[in-house]
Amino acid sequence: MSSILQLLPIDALQLLPQSADDQIMNPSRSLPKNLAHELSHSPINLVPDTTLIYHCRQVAQKQCCSAVVLSIPDAPVDTVWSVVRRFDNPHAYKCFLRSCDIIHGDGVNVGSFREVQVISGLPAASSTERLDTLDDERRVIGFSVVGGEHRLNNYQSVTTLHPTEDGKGTVVVESYVVDTPAGNSWEETCDFVDTIVRCNLQSLAKITQKMAKNCT
Repeated sequence: MSSILQLLPIDALQLLPQSADDQIMNPSRSLPKNLAHELSHSPINLVPDTTLIYHCRQVAQKQCCSAVVLSIPDAPVDTVWSVVRRFDNPHAYKCFLRSCDIIHGDGVNVGSFREVQVISGLPAASSTERLDTLDDERRVIGFSVVGGEHRLNNYQSVTTLHPTEDGKGTVVVESYVVDTPAGNSWEETCDFVDTIVRCNLQSLAKITQKMAKNCT
């Protein structure tokens, strides 16, 4: 399958909208403005466009969109995917979640719903989320927040995994779009969510590197 995929060079991403205003004014779907920069610092040079398309967003007024990229050395992509794909167990690596219950479906098929409880100290208590995408072949998982007690309204997230060029590690790309809460700016919202996502991915790195080490 990979031999027939068209590959999109990172340089081509620079042609996409590069500012919050560009994203709001452009009615078509576009990539998060910081994704090209994030990828340029990762150990992968090309991303299949059939995977990259999952990170294209249509950003409405009073919404923000961003992406976080993290390289995980010495953790093969299959090992990392075995953790990320578990819609029923996000708290395995998402350090701000306390528990998760599947409230509809089986947690594997699109349309399943989960309810997660958030640890104390954050401006949230719970979140109800829908599984939008789960593609084991392309290693893509996506979900939407549809309810709960929190400030991240209309949050949509997509995570894709990519093997490093040496095949020994994994590059994780997680993008999102979310409403900008009243009283907060576009930049403040992205900074807050980026920090949470980055903490989660750093936790994922520690867990999967330990898993990979135990398998050797």
